[in-house]
Amino acid sequence: MTRTGAVIVAAGRSLRMGAGDKLLQPFGGRPLIAHTLSAFARTEAIDALVVVVSAANQAPVEALARETCPRLAAVVRGGERRRDSVRAGIEALTDCDYIVVHDGARPLVTPDLIEAVLAGAKETGAALCAVPVTDTVKRGDERGLVHGTISREGLWLAQTPQAFRRDLLLRAHDAVEGDATDDAAMVEALGAPVRLVMGSRRNIKVTTPEDLSLAEALLTAGAD
Repeated sequence: MTRTGAVIVAAGRSLRMGAGDKLLQPFGGRPLIAHTLSAFARTEAIDALVVVVSAANQAPVEALARETCPRLAAVVRGGERRRDSVRAGIEALTDCDYIVVHDGARPLVTPDLIEAVLAGAKETGAALCAVPVTDTVKRGDERGLVHGTISREGLWLAQTPQAFRRDLLLRAHDAVEGDATDDAAMVEALGAPVRLVMGSRRNIKVTTPEDLSLAEALLTAGAD
């Protein structure tokens, strides 16, 4: 029987947020990370959940995870890089065939998005949520001057959740050296196909105080 695990990456240092851990910022009456955890707890396809935390936020995030997620498998400590944190999560899900990786700072993820990206991964072995680029894209030079306009045809903005066959994701982590902005890039480096799944413009990543305000507005609008 196929089992699916999820890795929630919550080990960042929130350097661009200013004061405080962004994952614990008040958001819709609860800490921000609680919304992310709740979405995965409501997703029937997720059999086991691992939350990867930092030393600084371990106690409060672990308490929220144990309260929110009945299928919580483990809370583990993250590493220096994002890929190190994801690897720690993968290794805690030894009995899973598929792994869904998601940034804890994307609190507006939905069970539908999680299910959709998982379905994409079951087609090709790997999939990510993304949205098409709609703005005009300019390339700049070191002087701050426009150095050209890039066609946006075929350009997508990557999001999480991303989903993978566990063996493929582990192979990518073993084979690809250096840092990577997301796990899909590591699988791409193997030459393996990665399915694009339509994401949501609501599914923003909270990085700055302005992002938090925007996410609050989207949450409020969605509740109307």
